[in-house]
Amino acid sequence: MSAAPTGPVLVTGCSSGIGKAAAEALVSAGHTVYATARRPEALAGLESLGARPLALDVTSEESMASAVKLIETEHGRVGALVNNAGYGEYGTIEETDLDKVRTMFETNVFGLARLTQLVLPAMREARSGRVVNVGSMGGRFTFPVGGYYHATKYAVEAITDALRNEVHGFGIGVSLVEPGLIRTGFEEIALTSDAAAAQEHSPYAGLLAASASNTSGGYGNPMVATGPEAVARVIVRAVESRHPKSRYVVTPAARALIATRTLGGDRVWDFMVRQQFKG
Repeated sequence: MSAAPTGPVLVTGCSSGIGKAAAEALVSAGHTVYATARRPEALAGLESLGARPLALDVTSEESMASAVKLIETEHGRVGALVNNAGYGEYGTIEETDLDKVRTMFETNVFGLARLTQLVLPAMREARSGRVVNVGSMGGRFTFPVGGYYHATKYAVEAITDALRNEVHGFGIGVSLVEPGLIRTGFEEIALTSDAAAAQEHSPYAGLLAASASNTSGGYGNPMVATGPEAVARVIVRAVESRHPKSRYVVTPAARALIATRTLGGDRVWDFMVRQQFKG
C-alpha cells in the first residue's frame, strides 16, 4: 500500500498544455510544485501563481541530475514526479526520418525513464513517493501516420506497468494517465512534422490528407476533444490518492476507442480505421 505522498512535486513540460495546467492545479491544491521546462522564462506565469520555476531538459543528463539534486538538497527528496514532457513526430513508417524518431524517443521515453531513475533512490529510502506518467490513449491502439509516436506511448505503458510492481514494496505508487484528444497545440506540431506534411509527391498522399483532416476534425470537435484542465484534475487525483489507480483514462471518447480496440480485435479495428482513413 502506498500512502498519499508528502514533499514537493516535480512536473516536466510545463511551458504549455497539460504540464502547465497540471502545475497550476497542483499549486492550487496546496502542493510545493517545481514547474520545469527547457526555457524557464516560459514559466513566468506559473511562478506568479506560486510554482517554483526550474530549467529542465529531459534529453540532457546534466540538466536532469542538477534539477533532482537541487530539489533533494532543499527537501530531501522528490515527493511526486509527474512525467509529462513529450511531443509527436508524425508520418508514415516508410517516410519518417528515423533521426527525428530517435529524438522523439529521447524525450518521450528515455527522458521519462532516466528522470524516474534519478528520483527513485530517495523515494525508496523514505519508503514513500509517487510517479505519475502521462501516456496517451495512443498507448493502447495505433492509427496510421502516427506509428512512431504510438510506439513511444506503448513504451511508456510497458515501463509504467513494470515499475508499478517493482516499487510497490517500497511504498511508492505508480500511475499512468491516458488522455484522449486534448487541445494543447499538440496537433499543430504533429501536422507540421516533415513526413506528415510532405504530401504532394508522396505515394501516401491520400492517406496523409485523410490523417490531417481527421486530426483537425477531431481536435475541433467539442464532443471528442477537451482542454488540458481535465487532465490536470486527474493528475492531482493520481498524486494525492492514498490508493491510486494504475490507469486513468481521460475523456469518454478515449474510453470508447480503447474498448473498441480491446473487444473488437484486429478485424473490427482495421475495418474502422480503413474507413476513416480512406484517401
